[in-house]
Amino acid sequence: MSASSYAYYPGCALQGTAREYDVSTRQVCRRLDIELQELKEWACCGASSAHSLDRRLAVALPARELAIAEATGLPLVVACAMCYSRLRFAAHELEDEAKLREISSLIERECKNTTQVWHLLQVLDARDIPIARPLRGLRVACYYGCLLVRPTDITHFDDEDNPQVMDGLMHRAGAETVEWAFKTECCGAGMPFARRDIVLKLSHRILAQARGAGADCLAVACPMCHSNLDMQQLNMKSVFKDDFQIPVLYFTQLLGLALGFSPKELHINKHFVDAMPLLRGKGLA
Repeated sequence: MSASSYAYYPGCALQGTAREYDVSTRQVCRRLDIELQELKEWACCGASSAHSLDRRLAVALPARELAIAEATGLPLVVACAMCYSRLRFAAHELEDEAKLREISSLIERECKNTTQVWHLLQVLDARDIPIARPLRGLRVACYYGCLLVRPTDITHFDDEDNPQVMDGLMHRAGAETVEWAFKTECCGAGMPFARRDIVLKLSHRILAQARGAGADCLAVACPMCHSNLDMQQLNMKSVFKDDFQIPVLYFTQLLGLALGFSPKELHINKHFVDAMPLLRGKGLA
């Protein structure tokens, strides 16, 4: 994880609804002299849906990205928790030689399954981070979600019940992290269209716990989690009568602030819940 250059797989969400995650990722890495070489002709990894439709497809889609990354000779870094989960799952499945041959034939690319896959949190955790604007006085609830940490024999990420890597980065950025029990609880994942009632119930519980722990905001590493926790707050108000107004930020946006970038440079103004009043009140904007 000490490499200075990485192959970079942004994934679909970071090129669409989570553009601010991609922008802040690139800003932070540029400031830390981490070169990101975006994969050429990358495609969807299958995200949270392919494995429920076709198990072979669920391996083939991320395997294609592993093969493209393998050709660069660089370790692969991923910011999206969904993409990280699918890529790690594919690498695990491809340890079976027969399956490796089958999938390589299916995607019509040579794949030796030698690519090292890292989540951006892991890469940044191993770096020196020159803090220019400490996040003093900011109380952050670090929310990891379920895809980043489970199952541990595949993700190889952190403690599945009480992960600490994001908390450590926020501490180094000068913020205070709150102790709470919902770090890895499910937010409802990709269900907001089919069963919005489930998403509202699960995401409401998470926000209520964060508020109860005294958090000023949430830090996340998953576009799907961000969408559910940020976008759905207005719907939660109508259903549960709770007006949380808790900003939900990508951890790269908070780290970017600490590195000296402006909120505009990090696209912090793009979220549904306005974080600017909080940041101005803390002297961070």
